[in-house]
Amino acid sequence: MHRQGLADARAARRGPARDLLLLAFAALAAGTAAQALHALFDVGHPSLDGFIEHGLYTAVEFGAALACGVRVLARREHRLAWGLIAFGLLTWAGGDLVWTLWLNNLENPPDPSIADALYLAWYPAAYVAFILLMRTHHPRAETAMWLDGIVVGLTIAAVGAALVFPAVLDSATGSDAAVIVNLAYPLGDFLLLAFIGLGFTISGLRAGRQWLLLAVGLAISAAADMIYVVQVADGTYVGGRILDVMWPASMAVLALAAWQPEARRVEHRDVTRHTVFLPLAAALGALALLVYGTLHHLTELSVGLAGGALLAAGVRMSLTYFENVRILESQRRYAVTDALTGLGNRRRLNDDLHDAIERAGYGTTATLVFFDLDGFKHYNDTFGHGAGDALLTRLGASLTRAVRSAGAAYRLGGDEFCVLLDGALDREDERIACCVEALTEQGQGFAIAASYGTVTVPEEAATATIALALADKRMYADKGRRGRGSHSQVQGVLMRLLGEREPVLHSHLRDVGALALAVGRHLGLDSEQLDELRRAAELHDIGKLAIPDEILHKQGPLTEQEQVFMEQHTLIGERVLDVAPALSAVAGLVRSTHERWDGTGYPDGLAGEGIPVGARIIAVCDAYVAMLAQRSHSAARSPREALAELHARAGTQFDPKVVSAISEHLGAAGAARSRLARASSRRAGGASGGLVHAPGQEPPLGGVRG
Repeated sequence: MHRQGLADARAARRGPARDLLLLAFAALAAGTAAQALHALFDVGHPSLDGFIEHGLYTAVEFGAALACGVRVLARREHRLAWGLIAFGLLTWAGGDLVWTLWLNNLENPPDPSIADALYLAWYPAAYVAFILLMRTHHPRAETAMWLDGIVVGLTIAAVGAALVFPAVLDSATGSDAAVIVNLAYPLGDFLLLAFIGLGFTISGLRAGRQWLLLAVGLAISAAADMIYVVQVADGTYVGGRILDVMWPASMAVLALAAWQPEARRVEHRDVTRHTVFLPLAAALGALALLVYGTLHHLTELSVGLAGGALLAAGVRMSLTYFENVRILESQRRYAVTDALTGLGNRRRLNDDLHDAIERAGYGTTATLVFFDLDGFKHYNDTFGHGAGDALLTRLGASLTRAVRSAGAAYRLGGDEFCVLLDGALDREDERIACCVEALTEQGQGFAIAASYGTVTVPEEAATATIALALADKRMYADKGRRGRGSHSQVQGVLMRLLGEREPVLHSHLRDVGALALAVGRHLGLDSEQLDELRRAAELHDIGKLAIPDEILHKQGPLTEQEQVFMEQHTLIGERVLDVAPALSAVAGLVRSTHERWDGTGYPDGLAGEGIPVGARIIAVCDAYVAMLAQRSHSAARSPREALAELHARAGTQFDPKVVSAISEHLGAAGAARSRLARASSRRAGGASGGLVHAPGQEPPLGGVRG
């Protein structure tokens, strides 16, 4: 309520203030219109000549200065700039008042006089105010934008000087002080025109209403001064005509500009046709003026201004050239640089490999080392892609420090890195060992290492393509050795334990692992995903070791309580595997192997793409292998029948893409499929495969429930 009361009070105060402001500007407009009617149509002539030409004239000027001054007190925005304009208008009006009340009544008024000092005070105040406003509205204006404005402004001033300044010089008589003062007026006006061109060029011809009125007011004032100078020089000036109305009119327009809404700040200017055309047209105009000066006489001021415009245009062109060079260099650098780590990318590596091979004729050799991070996928899945990117950036910096000046480091994408080292190096070389260590990091819940392969160029590879392919092949060989060494020990113990407890289940899982690996390759999984998939497929039923035999081998349907107990085996398997950090990623897949595509599986009720792709592959392969086996409650099915059953359940129990992948794989490997079917049919029993079953029970496959 209190806030609402304050808002109502402010609104109440704004109402009368706004009405008073409108009334003030209506009075200024009426005064200006009365002067125009008097000048054009002799309205009120001659009885009102003194009132209109002196009293009303001065009243409009002081009214405009007062309106601008009130704006300074009423609004905080750009208070200094508008304060300077208000001061300039006040001195301008003061000069007219001094002339009207005193100098106009003297037979020989002094030249220069105090009125000239008041008039001339307007110019520096206007210049500073205009600069302040431009800097505020264009806080990030680039040097090129200011140069564009200078070109336009100087050209406008040069044209004005060419038109007006000869008359000024011809009429410049009297003392040196008088000549200087008389020349100061047109010079000040030329500079005003330059500022107008500067402001509009920087704004890209998209100035707001405030800027537009400000420029119109300044332009009217400058035009009136120039016309006055020419008419005085020609002896054609007559007081009380429309020319005299232009000065108070310009002041009224400036006061109106002060009260306009603040223009939106322009943070940057888009390069469009008019932003290029305006300074170009101005530069051509300055050039044309100089060419004209070779045939006709031009004042030194006009030539100097036009020359300054061309000089500014030349500096602008130089900046543009260097900016384009910088952009090209930047684009070239980005084209061969990895955006995340700042290392060279694949294109840069190809270029450097080509150079290394071409230098072979000079007896130089180089060693390419191809790295692939082990454990990075688990890190990414666990901590998120943002943390993964930060880790890659940190590892890239470490790799750069390890290489130092002995070669160059690259990131090919994902978690693949390369280094190209000088000389032919053994795999066990200290420099390569330093690179491997740079790509190694561990912490709570994760461990990152690097598998790698080396190639000496050009001895082992005559082209960059061959070198990369060979290094990649050797890297995968190293990854296989590392995988067998680090994971197989734990996995071997679990598989041996499973074989002792359930021999049939053990052999079933081996077959599922082999088939899942083939399907994963068909779906384009990378090497680390394939390794996790194979191990998860072979261990996905490890949790059944904790299921009592009377439930696991029960011939009839399970009770509801027994079914709930049976469905715990995926969670038990996850807990068993999660103890070993090397198998933590595998544990997550094991948990989800009995989820269904339609969301009715267990333990989490995941559906569709929410189920890990590895778990979806294992579910399909497990069911297929189980259907090929002879079971106590049903005969073995043929491969064709098993595939038909999978297709029937695609979209409900199984992922349709995985079902299509296993069909394509088996169709392309018919002989292997036949051997698998014959081997499976000779087995005494099978293991569960997640086959479609009635709610509340698992089908007995080979005497072992799934």
